[in-house]
Amino acid sequence: MSSIDAAFKQLKKHTHKMNLIAELRERGLLQDVMPGTEEQLNKEMTSGYIGFDPTADSLHIGSMLQITLLMRLQRAGHKPYALIGGATGMIGDPSGKSAERNLLDVDTINRNCAGIQKQLSKFLDFSSDAPNGAVLVNNYEWFKDFSFLDFIRDIGKHITVNYMLAKDSVQKRLETGMSFTEFTYQLIQGYDSYYLNAHHNVKLQMGGSDQWGNIVTGTELIRRKGGGEAFALISPLITKSDGSKFGKSESGNVWLDAERTSPYQFYQFWLKLPDADAEKMSLIFSFKPIGEIKAVIEEHRKAPHLRLLQKMLADEITTLVHSEADLAFAKQASEILFSNTSVDALKALNEKQLLEVMDGVPQVNGAKDALVEGIDIISFLAESGVFPSKGEARKMLQSNGVSINKEKVGPEFKLQQEHLLNEKYMLIQKGKSNYTLAIFG
Repeated sequence: MSSIDAAFKQLKKHTHKMNLIAELRERGLLQDVMPGTEEQLNKEMTSGYIGFDPTADSLHIGSMLQITLLMRLQRAGHKPYALIGGATGMIGDPSGKSAERNLLDVDTINRNCAGIQKQLSKFLDFSSDAPNGAVLVNNYEWFKDFSFLDFIRDIGKHITVNYMLAKDSVQKRLETGMSFTEFTYQLIQGYDSYYLNAHHNVKLQMGGSDQWGNIVTGTELIRRKGGGEAFALISPLITKSDGSKFGKSESGNVWLDAERTSPYQFYQFWLKLPDADAEKMSLIFSFKPIGEIKAVIEEHRKAPHLRLLQKMLADEITTLVHSEADLAFAKQASEILFSNTSVDALKALNEKQLLEVMDGVPQVNGAKDALVEGIDIISFLAESGVFPSKGEARKMLQSNGVSINKEKVGPEFKLQQEHLLNEKYMLIQKGKSNYTLAIFG
């Protein structure tokens, strides 16, 4: 049984009737909810959807909240619809944007949609024959044959310009300028809601707080054009304790694709969360019961240096997004720099993994040819700048404070080809955790 199959088996076991709104509220995941939504969810299995913008062929952890909202919906016994914006991606959502985005071509959007579809299959059970099995839809399917004249006649007449202008997403952009293309976005997203309601009985739309205007336009269109019933809820936009947007690291977006952000780097992102962020993020992202999370928060506050909360979250989210094997590697790789692992663990890394683990570690260069004769370690450490002088290098070596590839060495040691990792690298360690990566070319 694959890890994904096992996860969905677990999901079926945990699918139960619970008050989703109360759960979201307690986790700090509810910013606004349309009247009647809670009653609707408590009354019957309800279909709900969230849209994903195909701006890249991978989602990043900025999308994780929306993914987990759909997962929580499914686990509460409701039916999730994941909508990929194959049509809307050609326009660009102005919500939360200060300038118009570059339009993507059809091939790029199709490639991005395929990548996102593959990723979403890791989190939602699309294969289930259960009544609440997840469904994936692409709005290009219902827009590709919809003519402009038909659209403005059948849809545009139901929503007034005054109504559209009143939206925050429009108001914030009027001063800097907004194209008609972007102005129509809320109508097109509104039609998504109408179409899903009319053809799939989808009654609920969810999203981030920047989507409220677009979502309400959808419920309004359902009411005015179809006379149907629709509901909505939004979650707050996640910010870090310093007020900046959650989901980026120093090197940019933290992607869900292992090729863009390795499982090791992904694990490290969660492990390095500041304490204040770790408390908030654990309630937002963890699927553990709230009582269990709060107990770990209490333990964490007593001994924050142990980083219990960060470890709990890093373990759970890395396994969710990648796999248990990837988590095991990420932990093993983390140990290489932060504990006394053996040289075997270091040698087991391929070049790509080694460079991931050494990301941010200072680098020095050496001549590979010189290794044939052997390089005097004291000279190398001083001349490469690892130590400011030969005297300081000798002193540290004599006090057993220098390791090459995690093995202690003395002042008589010579660097040779046999010490190379992946035929090119050596890891120099002085003291407990001061590392330098030597690259021999």
